[in-house]
Amino acid sequence: MSTAAIIAIAVGAVLVLAAVSFFTLARRSDVRGAGALSSETLDRDKANRKDSRAFEAAATSGASRSAALAEAEGTASRGTGTGLATVDTEPALVPWVAPDPEAIGVSRRQFFNRATVTLMTAGLGSFAAASFVGFLWPTGTGGFGGSVPVGKLATIKDGIEQGGGFFYAPEARSWITEYPTEALPVASTIYPASLLTAMEQGIVVLSQKCPHLGCRVPECPTSQWFECQCHGSQYNRVGEKKAGPAPRGMDRHPATISASGDVVIDTGTVVPGPAIGVNTTGQEAEGPHCTGGGDH
Repeated sequence: MSTAAIIAIAVGAVLVLAAVSFFTLARRSDVRGAGALSSETLDRDKANRKDSRAFEAAATSGASRSAALAEAEGTASRGTGTGLATVDTEPALVPWVAPDPEAIGVSRRQFFNRATVTLMTAGLGSFAAASFVGFLWPTGTGGFGGSVPVGKLATIKDGIEQGGGFFYAPEARSWITEYPTEALPVASTIYPASLLTAMEQGIVVLSQKCPHLGCRVPECPTSQWFECQCHGSQYNRVGEKKAGPAPRGMDRHPATISASGDVVIDTGTVVPGPAIGVNTTGQEAEGPHCTGGGDH
């Protein structure tokens, strides 16, 4: 999986977790802020305070009720002689103790708060892990911007022949063409040693980007040149400028070739193309142009 895909997945996970957290918080209409009591708790507290006041009033009038009961008993005794009237008494009232508001309303509030914190922590942790994997974990293969293996030298030369003089290495975003041996004496006076290593083995590695404005330069099978279809810049088969607005020839990448013939392109190093007018191979257009024009 590519780095971009890992980062996209991590960002998506964070967004989903954030949305879930937001939705959860939005549904908590009974919680209006940190430490606020729910509407149900407030209603119960109001009712409890009313009951408490009623209890206090009842306690205050308790002595009066006791005196009234005693008088009633005396009256009954006098009316029946020796018999006593049976009077039903109310059971003793137990003092009411208001419940702890925190014990009633905090459980659900704490659950939502802790769930929100947990989800956000998990999201940030996932993003951090994805960043570590994407940017710090070493990969087993190379990629553009570093050393890119493109195959055996013999296979590449076969590909050049089968491609009508051009071989494209997509993993290196580069063109590979044949460099003629008879042009090496002139090339050695113009190109740096880092490029001559591959040229002496018969190949040259060219960046696909046009030096003008960065368009991808395609090959032209008829002229056997590279011809940019964006603004008409033209280059011979080894990337030396022939026409158009480009300020120089096609840029190059150094390549190393092992004893077993493995070709590795250093895409992290870009060598600017040769100056206008350089034509080490002397190649001219071999047929009609794909973009029109010619030497100018």
